[in-house]
Order: sequence, then structure tokens, then C-alpha cells
Amino acid sequence: MRYRKQYLTLLLLTIAITIQAQFSISDNKRFLLKDGKAFFWLGDTAWELFHRLDKKETDRYLEHRSKQGFTVIQAVVLAEMDGLTVPNREGNIPLTDNNPERPNEKYFEHVDYVIDKAGALGLNIGLLPTWGDKVAKDTWGKGPEVFNVNNAAGYATWLAKRYGNRKNIIWILGGDRNPRGEQDIAIWRAMGNAIMKETNNKAVITFHPQPAAMGSAQWFHNEPWLSFNMFQTGHCRNEDSYNKILAAYNLAPAKPVIDGEPIYEDHPVCFNEKDLGTSSAYDVRRSAYLALFAGAFGHTYGCHDIWQMYSPGIAPTNNPHFYWYDALDLPGATQMKYVRQLMESRSYTDRVPDQSVIRENDYPSSERIQATRGKNYLFIYTAAGRPFTVMPGKISGSSLKGYWYNPRDGSTTEAPAVLNNKENFFQPPSAGYGRDWVLVLDGI
Repeated sequence: MRYRKQYLTLLLLTIAITIQAQFSISDNKRFLLKDGKAFFWLGDTAWELFHRLDKKETDRYLEHRSKQGFTVIQAVVLAEMDGLTVPNREGNIPLTDNNPERPNEKYFEHVDYVIDKAGALGLNIGLLPTWGDKVAKDTWGKGPEVFNVNNAAGYATWLAKRYGNRKNIIWILGGDRNPRGEQDIAIWRAMGNAIMKETNNKAVITFHPQPAAMGSAQWFHNEPWLSFNMFQTGHCRNEDSYNKILAAYNLAPAKPVIDGEPIYEDHPVCFNEKDLGTSSAYDVRRSAYLALFAGAFGHTYGCHDIWQMYSPGIAPTNNPHFYWYDALDLPGATQMKYVRQLMESRSYTDRVPDQSVIRENDYPSSERIQATRGKNYLFIYTAAGRPFTVMPGKISGSSLKGYWYNPRDGSTTEAPAVLNNKENFFQPPSAGYGRDWVLVLDGI
């Protein structure tokens, strides 16, 4: 009997650890933590992952992204591309009679597989219960609209019962739709509240909108279930994402913020490939550094060929150029590891955005110079290699010593040591379109 009690105690302790050791928000309300430690969100938008890939393809995709240093895969349960009526690769649709309260167990067994495979590889799933067209159909959404307040709560409760104890889940509501009014807001609120209730307030939840001035904060900032704010800054070039990020960063109460859908690599710029061409590695790289240095706690990369899992036999959306498996190593994707490498190279949760660090602090996006700092370090990104002046005394130390960091390949070039009690002028190693640099300075 004594050994049985010891076994039961150990089992209950193991269950408790499993439930509690998940994502949380830092004490200063600026960063995401996992197991109580700083977590860098490096995301990929694999929206159609559950719907369009079989198990072997799923393994290939997840293994590749894990090796590349990605940490979060954003994927949708009720997918955008006819996700209710076109079966997944296992031959199953997600709902019976399009009823959110009648989920198809066979479909969700495949969702289980994907989530667990990701977890085994050290990857986390940004889990969207549904694409937004199932709540708010619009000109390009196929819908149909199947949610109301009651079945939204029921569906979210069912999902949370199934996945609430998974350590690698971050919940994302919204799915590329802005609420049209109070009815839509009530549906998303019902989902958020249901997930929180079922997980005993342990879930970390955000909302993925269409482009909007304040992102998710425009409707949900004060909702108790909204753990952090998310933006979609969209697929045009040279967007001022840094202003949007900072505006949400400065709201009260403080909540972390992230750009969950910036310009994708290999995407028609502003959906106008004929006149504007397609986006490049430089476009996605610039979006990442500007958002992060403006206060974002992490960043999501995206690729036009991958979000839709374009492959032979799949109808293309907006002219993708590569099959998804050939797009995995596009330059922008391979350069994201250098973003993560830099951000994790210094203390993380004391970092703040601070444009007062530099004199030239208000250039437009194409030439933007953006600064962020910790207690004893500075990161300064110059989007086109323009020189700048570092103001004195912004961090501790009598002198500043560091290097130029190359976002294209992660290499470094030594920068001169300077005194920290006067203005200092820095000239990057090169300048021009695509010649972006980060100056890294440590106080000594």
C-alpha cells in the first residue's frame, strides 16, 4: 500500500508539472517565457500544414524548419483553402455536417500527430482553431460561416480539453479577419474565454488580424484572455511596422507584441507582381529587425509558397513560384537564424526599444535606423547602411566596444572602441539597397 501511494504521488506530481510547464508572460509583461525561461519566437506561417501535407511530408517540413532554428509553426485546424469540404491528405474533413460541435476524430488524429511530431523536434505550434472566414466570410474567404457564440465556446472547449496540456501550444484566434462588429467580437471572446476556463487560465492566447492600425489591440487589448498582441503588417514593401509595434508596446496595461504576418518572401508586392515585383530576402529581413528593435518580443517569417503548401496538383493562389519543399531554403528563410542568433546573444528580458540612442532616428522604412538596448548593450539596425550618431550614456560603462553584424550571413566586422561620455559617429562597412547592418555595442 505504501508503494502504491508513493507511485500515485509521483504520478500526480508528473501530471502537475506537465500542466504547469508551459508558456507564460514575463514579469515585466514584455516577453514570452517557456518553462520560466526567455523564449525567442521565430515563427513560420504554415497555415495549410494540417490540411495539405501527409505524415511523410509533415516530417520533412518540420525537421527542416527545426534544423533552421525556427521555434514556432503557425498552422490552422479549420483551414483556409476549402478546409471544411476538401479532405486532408488522410481523406478526412474536420467537422461532421459543418458543425463545430461535431469534430471528426479521424481528422484530429492527424492534428495530434503533427503537434506531437513538432514537440519531439523542439518546435511549438501556434495553433489557430479556425481560419477567420468561418466566422467572417469576405470577398476572398470561402467560408462558410459556421460559428456562433454558443458553438464557438463548445468547439474551443473541446480543443482545449484535447490540447490544453500540450507544452508546445500557443493559441491564436482570428485567422486573418478583423471583427465586423459586436457579433464577431462576441464569437472570438467566447473562444478565448472557453480556452482559458478549460486550461485553468494557463493558456497563452493571441489574435491574428488583418492589417489594422493597432493589430489585435484594436478590439481585444483589455480582454483577460489576450496574453499578447499580434499584428499582420501585410505584404507591401517598406511598411512602417515599427510605429505600429511601438504604439501597441506603449499601451496600458503592458502586454508583449509581435508581428505575426509581415511581408512574405516570394510574395507579389502589394499583390501586384506585374508592377512591383515579388518580395525578397531583404524585404523580410528588414521587417524582422525593424519590428524586433521597435519592441517586438519575437518575429514571424513567412513564405508565399509555403503558407499554402503549394505542390503538384494544388491550385496556386496569387502566383507562387516554387513548390513548398523547394522554397524551404530561400535566402530569407536561411537568414532568419541570424536574427535569432543575435537576439539570443545578450540578456533578453531587459531589452527595450529606444530611438533616443541615435540622432538620426526618424528616417523612412527604406533607410530606417532603429535602436534597442539592454542594461549594458546596444543593437542599432541600419536598413540601407546609412551612418548614424550614437548618443552618450544610454547604457552602463565608460567605454563602448563592439562589432558590425552582417544580417545576410551572421559574420562580424570589428568596430572601433569609443568613449561613452560623448556622441560617436559610426559608418557601416557598406551602404545601399540590401546592405543592411547591425551595430552591436557593449558597455565596458
